[in-house]
Amino acid sequence: MAQMDNKKYPKFISWFLSKPKTTGFITFLFLSYIAGFIVSQQYQLIKEDEQREMNSILRIVNQNLEQSLKNCYTTTLTLALTINDQGVPENFDYVGKKLMESNNSISAVQLVPNGVIKYIYPLKGNEAALDLNILKAPHLKREALKSVTSQKMYFAGPLKLKQGGMGIVGRFPVFRNNKFWGFSAVIIKLDNLLKSSGINTVDDSKYYFQFSKENTTTKKETFYLPNKSDFSKKYNIFRTIPDGDWKLYLISKYQNYFYAQILIPGIIGLILAALFGVLIYTLLKIPGELQSLVNIQATKLLNSEIKFEAIFDQAAVGIAHIDSFTGNFIEINNQYCKLLGYSQQEMKERNFQSITHPEDLEEDLMNLEKLRDGKITAYSMEKRYYTKAGAIIWINLTVSPLFKKDKKVTTHISIVEDISLKKEVQKLIKKSETRFQSLFEDSPIPLWEEDFSEVKKYLQKLNLINETPETVSLYLKMHPDVVHECIALVKIIDVNTMCLHLHKVKTKEELISDLSQIIDTSSIPDFTKQLIAITQGEKQLIVDTKIKNKEGEYRDVNLRWNVIRGYEKSLERIIVSTEDITERKISENIILQSQQRIESLINTIDGIVWECDAKTFAFNFISQKAEKILGYTSQEWLASKTFWSDHIHPEDRQWTIDYCTLKTKENLNHDFEYRMIAKNGAVVWLRDIVNVISENDQALSLRGIMIDITTTKEAEKDLNDSFNLVTEQNKRLLNFSYIVSHNLRSHTSNIASIMSLIESSESEEEKDEMIQLLKSVSNSLNETMIHLNEVINIRTNIGLVSESLNLQQYLETVQSVLSEQINSKDVSISTIMPDDVMINYNPAYLESILYNIISNSIRYSHPERKPIIIIKWINDDENKILQISDNGVGIDLVKNADKIFGMYKTFTNNADSKGIGLFITKNQIDAMGGNITVESEPNIGTTFKIYIQ
Repeated sequence: MAQMDNKKYPKFISWFLSKPKTTGFITFLFLSYIAGFIVSQQYQLIKEDEQREMNSILRIVNQNLEQSLKNCYTTTLTLALTINDQGVPENFDYVGKKLMESNNSISAVQLVPNGVIKYIYPLKGNEAALDLNILKAPHLKREALKSVTSQKMYFAGPLKLKQGGMGIVGRFPVFRNNKFWGFSAVIIKLDNLLKSSGINTVDDSKYYFQFSKENTTTKKETFYLPNKSDFSKKYNIFRTIPDGDWKLYLISKYQNYFYAQILIPGIIGLILAALFGVLIYTLLKIPGELQSLVNIQATKLLNSEIKFEAIFDQAAVGIAHIDSFTGNFIEINNQYCKLLGYSQQEMKERNFQSITHPEDLEEDLMNLEKLRDGKITAYSMEKRYYTKAGAIIWINLTVSPLFKKDKKVTTHISIVEDISLKKEVQKLIKKSETRFQSLFEDSPIPLWEEDFSEVKKYLQKLNLINETPETVSLYLKMHPDVVHECIALVKIIDVNTMCLHLHKVKTKEELISDLSQIIDTSSIPDFTKQLIAITQGEKQLIVDTKIKNKEGEYRDVNLRWNVIRGYEKSLERIIVSTEDITERKISENIILQSQQRIESLINTIDGIVWECDAKTFAFNFISQKAEKILGYTSQEWLASKTFWSDHIHPEDRQWTIDYCTLKTKENLNHDFEYRMIAKNGAVVWLRDIVNVISENDQALSLRGIMIDITTTKEAEKDLNDSFNLVTEQNKRLLNFSYIVSHNLRSHTSNIASIMSLIESSESEEEKDEMIQLLKSVSNSLNETMIHLNEVINIRTNIGLVSESLNLQQYLETVQSVLSEQINSKDVSISTIMPDDVMINYNPAYLESILYNIISNSIRYSHPERKPIIIIKWINDDENKILQISDNGVGIDLVKNADKIFGMYKTFTNNADSKGIGLFITKNQIDAMGGNITVESEPNIGTTFKIYIQ
């Protein structure tokens, strides 16, 4: 009727009228959408206001922080300007005080030369940080090097200060002459920094701040302000502060608190939408209800017998309807037939007595009789059936009466379940148990079967399961009563015969009754290891321990603790073996003592005792003397197969290995000397006495002793040096005596001849002439004596005073003295050396040497070209050389090599050449422990090289 009425409406409207639920639901969705749209717009407005407010607060605080840090830039730069040219701060305390007064947020200022805190203001209260090397402290080095790498100021921390409290350290790297000098640093207490930022003035009823930095080791973010709870689900914004790699968060205190402002309008909108939907639905469903009443009873026709047949046929177990008196099958389901291998027709021709095993039939019939008599209401039993193929299967039988006639059971329902597999498993388990029991009892090792389930529950109750081993160990150490309680909770299920022998008892009951009487005080730590193993979920544990038997005798045992498979979670069955290793321990101690005695004897030998492989020279033993003589421990030596060859002196390595290889192949013991490099870089001379251990003429290994002969070698070297020095001095003295003898003899002969001529002269004029000639010879003799005296002074001046001299300054002094000659000949002098070259030399000798060589270069300049003198400083790994080169007339070294540094030896035609300058120069350089060489070609130029110690 409703459908007929709807025809008077348009088709579109009729569709809605015929579907009240759909129409009501669409009405609800439409109104809900309108309400949701209005609420979402309100939500966006509230959220945008919130974001603007938070961004404004965070921007102001961030600006304050950055301003505080920029003030620190000025402070550190001003502090760095106090460092003078020698790298020493001037007026540090005064400047530090003024800087502190100008910047209230700073707690202290520092200067840190080479990474070591040497200057602090104020020092009081900051003494703990003095002399701290920040480049060697692992937690400070990484952030300190950031400022050096970037050459900009970097703020490290927040970190715990040596002087106490949390603080931030701003370090400005200081460079002098492009070399790193150290840091100029400021210390800001974290509280002061946050106070200056204005965080404390922000309304904390709605927001709170968090200050964080990524940990460079763990790569996790570390938070420093008090409220460290997880705020990831709360609305938050942050800004990054690059000067210290920090993040400053502003977090809304109440998660989504502004939802409350839109929650009530949203709920009201949903309620109104639902009410309108329900109203529409109610109005439209009335016609439909009338139509649905017609077919209310159509669904109640299901027959109970059909239900029973469906269950009966589709059951997963065998079900049979049986006559209780004859045992004949009335109805059998497919599973029952499939179980026995018969068809339903074949089963109906049989009774249950014919397929039951004879040994089980009597019990089955007795139970059935009790069921018929009403003595029992049902029964279950396990019994065997014969299948059609003649096989025997085990089934679980459940029998229930189906109905009664005259209060007697006439038929019953039998439900059978195949349990053959279960019976087979039980048989195997029983067999396995028997075998296990036999192995357990007959084992030659003492075995215990124990139950640790209560122990595990107790440890779980104490929340020790899955804690770290260190935590558990510390807890058990602090609570010894827990260990004793765990001992009492262990249940001993069984022990074998060998346990009785080990503990000197007669019956198992003596051991099983109480574990605490077996565990001695000395065994408590080993039992604790078992408890730690349980907390870590371990299934095995091996430990050597001690037990005390009934006779009071202590025995060493190797305890092996194993959880039986299948009991890993409960720990109800654990096998513990306690093998007696007392005799083995005694033997091991004897061997150990013997080894220690041998090792002690070896270590008393004044040399390195060693053993190595004859083919590879890989060492397998080295005595402790190696560390004393060479600085390497035995572990370092044995860690590398090529350690010995790797540490032989490079100059000795190849011939040493070749020599040792040759002698080993010839099976000859050998004794040789070579050098090795010690751990500290020193060169150590060793005498190696080697014995070849061979078998069947094949070298197997080498044994020997390395003796330190460094002192002997140094003594030999000193002796050779002394001998060479004395030989050289003797040669010089002999040569000097020849020079003195020749020169003096020449002058005395001249004087004697002149005196003879004076005596034989006849006129006064002739005598005056001879006297003038005598004066000239006398002056020449005096000059010779002065030169000889100067040379003698150089040779005898043992206590020469050496000072640290600036070489550039002395070159300038000599050039100033020779300025007239330099200007007259237009000499060009080029100096190639740093301004700060310092040498240890006698000042007078250095000036004399430079004067003689440079003046010679000027004196013997080439007449056809402009004189050029080049002075160069050469500093390599082995030598310090002052090289003076010119483009003068040069020297023919083939003819004059032996004259260059000789006394009164000249090799030019210059009238002013006396042959004394280079002789004195050579003696002065020798007296200072140096050497001088010359390279020259005629008409090309000359180069002198002065080697300075």
